[in-house]
Amino acid sequence: MKLGLKVAVSVGLLALLFVVLPWADVRTAVTRLPGRVWLGVLLGFVVGHQLGVFKWRLLVTADHAEFSVGEATRCYGAGLFANICLPSIVGGDVLRAVLAGRTTGHLEAAFLAGLADRVIDVATLALLILAGGLFAGRALPGWSGELLTVGIVLAAVALAALSPLVLRRPLARWPRRLRRPVGRGLVSLRRLARSPGRALGALALSLVIQSGFVMLNVWIGRTIGINLPVAVWFVAWPLAKVAGLMPISLGGLAVRDATFGALLVPLGVPMAHGVVAHLAWQSVMIGGGLLGGAAWWLLSHRAKAAGARTWRGLLALAPRPHG
Repeated sequence: MKLGLKVAVSVGLLALLFVVLPWADVRTAVTRLPGRVWLGVLLGFVVGHQLGVFKWRLLVTADHAEFSVGEATRCYGAGLFANICLPSIVGGDVLRAVLAGRTTGHLEAAFLAGLADRVIDVATLALLILAGGLFAGRALPGWSGELLTVGIVLAAVALAALSPLVLRRPLARWPRRLRRPVGRGLVSLRRLARSPGRALGALALSLVIQSGFVMLNVWIGRTIGINLPVAVWFVAWPLAKVAGLMPISLGGLAVRDATFGALLVPLGVPMAHGVVAHLAWQSVMIGGGLLGGAAWWLLSHRAKAAGARTWRGLLALAPRPHG
């Protein structure tokens, strides 16, 4: 029933967008995006997720689990593919963790690494919003820039003040529905605290990856005709991604796109242009997920073939009985 509601929200919101948006603006935005730009963005997406492999592997091997780059790429590709097939990005994380746990023999460590990876990505989005908001406040003219700066500063102060209270609150005092995700998040934070060097390395990689994704979206936007300061993108794109994390749609589909378009309307950008720009990014994510599935299949096939050759070699070396 929950899956059906998520599908209904995504499909209904997409249908509403294309009913409300002026088709002339949609057609103009779509025709301005050439295929070579889309392929270039897809290449950048693949490079960013290859860095994501190293980031995730850094967390999985925190408990000294043996995990090669090839094995990590295979499991990560499976998770990336599952993100376009399962109802939420959490489903991809689970598949990735299960495969990594089977490969390394450390299932619990693989799940905790996935949680820590997600916590670091959310913290990275918060940092990008904060930095982008401060710079965007200077770039935007008039009261809109000042209002954005004040809002970002107040949000940062509130977050800094509330974080200790949230982290120290006993788990039994949380609402029953929130206890499991909150408990998992606290466990992942403790695990990160035990390996500060790896945590900082993963955070640095996450900043590089997410900043790169923002710049890829800037490329898409400027090709379509969205000429805004880069700092604005570092606010709007992470905010749309955070909105997509809410468990109300099919992997954030349509929610992220509508949120992104709505955020750009006060800045003079037609809603249709913002929605089309983010839908183009959505298509890149689908293409990247299909490439992840292909890598999963190819590397799994090679691993099976290598295992079969190893067994044949061992059987050839085994002594044969006489007579």
